[in-house]
Amino acid sequence: QVQLVESGGGLVQAGDSLRLSCAASGRTFRMYAVGWFRQAPGKEREFVAHIDATGYSTTYGDSVKGRFTISRDNAQNTAYLQLSSLKPEDTATYYCAARPRVPITVASNYDYWGQGTQVTVSS
Repeated sequence: QVQLVESGGGLVQAGDSLRLSCAASGRTFRMYAVGWFRQAPGKEREFVAHIDATGYSTTYGDSVKGRFTISRDNAQNTAYLQLSSLKPEDTATYYCAARPRVPITVASNYDYWGQGTQVTVSS
């Protein structure tokens, strides 16, 4: 089992950057793929990015491609999401999630979730 805790959210202005962290418990974190999703009020949960268990393969949602970067440090049991060139439409609660080995873009196929961290971007 994996427990996930996100941190790093906050209130920023358009154009600013943030780095979100996803700290995982357990010695098997290196065997799990990690996905980042976000959900704004009244909207469905949206795929943001995912990274495979090794950290070599990444995929991004179209709305964040070129602005966000996902990474991980298996020695620290932590995954990251670097948010750059933030826009007001990036405002949402950001969640990290984990599933064994193979990352996918579908939220319902992830087994473990964090509690979320709020990102608010003002114009």
